[in-house]
Amino acid sequence: MDRPRPFRTVAVVGLGTMGTGIAEVMARAGHEVIGIETDEAAARRAVASLESATARAVQRERMTESERGGVLARFRTFTDLQAAADADLVIEVVTEHFEIKREVLCGLDAVVKPDAIIATGTNALSVTELASRTSRPDRVLGLHFFAPAPAMKLVEVVSTVLTSPEATEGVTALVRGLGKEPVAVGDRPGFIADGLLFGYLNQAAAMYESRYATREDIDAAMRLGCGLPMGPLALLDLIGIDTAQTVLEAMYQASHDRLHAPAPILGQLTAAGLLGRKTGRGFYTYEAPCSATVVADTETPAAGGGAAAGRPVRRVGVAGSGTMATGIAEVFAKSGHEVVLAARGQEKADKALTTLAKSLDRSVAKGRLTQEQRDEAVARVTAAGSLDAFADVDLAVEAVAEDLAVKQQLFATLDKVCKPGAILATTTSSLPVVAIATATSRPGDVIGMHFFNPAPAMKLVEVVRTVLTEDDVHATVREVCGKVRKHAVDCGDRAGFIVNALLFPYLNNAVKMVQEHYATVEDIDAAMKLGGGYPMGPFELLDVVGLDVSLAIEQVLHKEFRDPGLAPAPLLEHLVSAGCLGRKTGRGFREYARR
Repeated sequence: MDRPRPFRTVAVVGLGTMGTGIAEVMARAGHEVIGIETDEAAARRAVASLESATARAVQRERMTESERGGVLARFRTFTDLQAAADADLVIEVVTEHFEIKREVLCGLDAVVKPDAIIATGTNALSVTELASRTSRPDRVLGLHFFAPAPAMKLVEVVSTVLTSPEATEGVTALVRGLGKEPVAVGDRPGFIADGLLFGYLNQAAAMYESRYATREDIDAAMRLGCGLPMGPLALLDLIGIDTAQTVLEAMYQASHDRLHAPAPILGQLTAAGLLGRKTGRGFYTYEAPCSATVVADTETPAAGGGAAAGRPVRRVGVAGSGTMATGIAEVFAKSGHEVVLAARGQEKADKALTTLAKSLDRSVAKGRLTQEQRDEAVARVTAAGSLDAFADVDLAVEAVAEDLAVKQQLFATLDKVCKPGAILATTTSSLPVVAIATATSRPGDVIGMHFFNPAPAMKLVEVVRTVLTEDDVHATVREVCGKVRKHAVDCGDRAGFIVNALLFPYLNNAVKMVQEHYATVEDIDAAMKLGGGYPMGPFELLDVVGLDVSLAIEQVLHKEFRDPGLAPAPLLEHLVSAGCLGRKTGRGFREYARR
């Protein structure tokens, strides 16, 4: 077999942010780079960007001054497509509009040498249709880099039914030679990473538009609850709201899935010219066009927020003996609260307290606590074998099984045991809080406090207010979250709250990709970690959470919103039926060594 072609000369058509980044990657890897840009000012900015990037690399001792000179010498700019005549590979990254891309590809087809490969950087348009407009569809493919191209490791290599294996093989080898991770994908709008990402972004935009939560709370919830580098609305502003609208329109035309139908707010902002960072305003307002600095506007929450006065909380009761219960008790004890940790029986309560103490021991070993702080925290916790010990608590937090009947029974008991004025909080992640509240004679004192696991480490708490929750109860819980160094976000009482309502449809869509044989588990996980900056791939996360837990949440979301796109993927249902629940059973989407 012939070795993959070396692509000595690479032409990049379109020197915007992406094109400039790709040109830098190619030049630094030793390729001769021909930059083609009709806007001379944009071409000058591309040269200046490369000069600046290489100067920083020299300053950081990542390249020598001599190497920098070589990189700059390998990059030349032109204004005419004819300059690509001698290129071995041409990558177009012009405006995401079919007719513009078709015109560029047909123009290149007329000037490049017969064995040259033409790549389109589209992430939404049909590569097959673009290729079919040329005389060499077998040598046309998609090459989707992620921004910023010099930093992001993922490149999606998009083959059509017309692309020759030799062309795909050659470009894949090139990508590896750049130090990137190539992922082979078929031709459909969004491919892997954007196909999953944009559905999630669209749901976040719709959540904001419905006024379910503020832009700040939606973004904070996904950063702190899922470990994402950016919140979805801030990311939409960075990508460009018009770009998101274009990608989603293409995805919807292909899938007819309502989750891909662009949220009306995206069209409204696009029509108004409020496209995000590049225009200085989108979901947020920025210091200037192309600035990353957010400035206050009419939607920015006022300091203090005009909240009602809260109730004093000195003594906290935590009901439960599992991981979440002991974690929440630890959070309150470390913050100086007196804590009663109650379980079904003294033995279970004592065991939970021992677990809490061991967790604090680990914090001491890691230098996060002193021995004295650890001892003081443990001394603040009383283990109790009955809820009767909650008689004098100011705040009771339950963390028992995620079963409505179980929680209702527990709250009926708390209603009888706890003193008047005590706040009763549930940590449910999927059940209706109001259905739990109405099991008591004081539904106005009931609220949701959804901690994330592990509670001592995770900063987010979703504060879930029902239609019956009193203002001072809400104010108290937000104040308590601040005192225990958690970030509170406000949610209405509906399935999934913020995080799960956005996270689990994304996970479900990943399962559908595997089910449809579009991509493998490994490629999807790699795409989301390397292209989206996610700390874990969707299948890694599903196996950790538990496929049974994930299915239950997806069923709740589907039942509440009645959207066909939220129906759990049959593959997920089959794995759960087969007892393949993830890490806890040794097999889920992957197999694990049993402990």
